[in-house]
Amino acid sequence: MSTPQLHLSAALDGAGWHPAARHQPDGTPQFTLDHWAGQAALAEAALLDFVTVEDPLSRVPGPGEDLDRRLGHTVRRLDALTLAGALAARTRHLGIVPTVVLNTAQPAPIAKAIASLDHLSGGRAGVRTQLSPVKPIPLETLFLPEVQEQLARSFDRAADLVAVLRALWDGAARDEDLYAVAPGRFATEDGAPGDWRLDPDPSAAPRPPQGHPVVFTLAHIRVPWRYGARATDVVAITPHSTEDVRTAVAEIRAEQAAAGRAGRTVHVFADLLVHLDEKPGAAADRRELLDETLGAEHTSDARIFAGTPAELADLLQEWQAAGLTGYRLRPATTAHDLPALATGLAPELQRRGVHRTAYAEGTLRERLGLGAP
Repeated sequence: MSTPQLHLSAALDGAGWHPAARHQPDGTPQFTLDHWAGQAALAEAALLDFVTVEDPLSRVPGPGEDLDRRLGHTVRRLDALTLAGALAARTRHLGIVPTVVLNTAQPAPIAKAIASLDHLSGGRAGVRTQLSPVKPIPLETLFLPEVQEQLARSFDRAADLVAVLRALWDGAARDEDLYAVAPGRFATEDGAPGDWRLDPDPSAAPRPPQGHPVVFTLAHIRVPWRYGARATDVVAITPHSTEDVRTAVAEIRAEQAAAGRAGRTVHVFADLLVHLDEKPGAAADRRELLDETLGAEHTSDARIFAGTPAELADLLQEWQAAGLTGYRLRPATTAHDLPALATGLAPELQRRGVHRTAYAEGTLRERLGLGAP
């Protein structure tokens, strides 16, 4: 019996995911295509399935912003969709998945932009859908019934928006077709209110090469787990233990079945923030130095790993056995930890027989085993 392969991806976000990364000598933010194409090339050298690209609207304030203010720095980020198109032209196999914040988004422009990216990349596009709060929800209020109800309404709206995206990719053009996909969501000519307006521009991109580009989401708790199971192709969770993995996977699979999608492939990934070094103890030392720059111990929604590629491979396989099918890795510092995926982690996983040794031809959907939409 062959060993199940792991799906691997990386989250690109400037200098890295540790808030102090951009304040290191090699962490100065770069806005050139060569800089970002270099990151994509490293991900492609690691034979990753795809990279996600963060959007300026997708990040909420955190300790890094306090450090920026102390040092007098202003953080700026490039537009994710624009950057994704450029990266598609500089890569051959790597999937390109820009983040789109759905709070105020209109379906038609998103559908057209992602379909265009799919054509320009030769079938390697996806979209990371995200709801971004105006301000963080305090943990002590997150599980209050009224907050959970508000979250449920927001994610139900997001699921309907994804359904509309899929309908548009399938060529839906008549108003009544879109009304049927998401009843009550569109403002109508007779004055009925709605979340979205119909696009008066009759032009649309041709049907994407993949049919439906890959839809990805990051989900921390039950309400967004339900959204991911109901509407997306890849759900990334943020477990901190093997038991967390089992709990989340069971919930997502139950919601997937309840949504009538039991026969479809829905991947469950985990996000991990990684400090990697071949030398034992070196990654932990680098993390400590970054925390000293930050002025506090860095905490994250995702588990923070500091260790060797072999130790990380052990964790990935342990969680795979608990039900995961892949991972999105967040390099703590792009300058050090992204190259380590190619030079350290990928070879270690290849030795274990759970990571490809070369890309096969095909679309991102095909690589992920998603099948035709």
